[in-house]
Amino acid sequence: MENVDPLGIHTGESIVVAPSQTLSNREYNMLRTTAIKVIRHIGVVGECNIQYALSPESEEFYIIEVNARLSRSSALASKATGYPLAYIAAKLSLGLPLPLLKNSVTSVTTPASNRAWITVS
Repeated sequence: MENVDPLGIHTGESIVVAPSQTLSNREYNMLRTTAIKVIRHIGVVGECNIQYALSPESEEFYIIEVNARLSRSSALASKATGYPLAYIAAKLSLGLPLPLLKNSVTSVTTPASNRAWITVS
């Protein structure tokens, strides 16, 4: 997901869209790959929120913050992409494995099949 308005007092006051609308596939995959490396390096288990600042003129980016928690907009984006976090968490707590949980939008893919837990913000 991405913030539509680049400035604001707090990112919680920004307009957020999911999926990202202005990132190229190359930029998206660059940030996604970085997110995976960061959470593996830190050892995050569970949800994680990573915020980036990406230059519109180059592939230069900065990690603004990494939180082993979710923002309010992450929960909204998870629902929009077919992986509502509360639903997935409830099913996992009941002992269902990720490969058995279907995407509520596609009814085909699973969180285990495409690493849907990685959200780039």
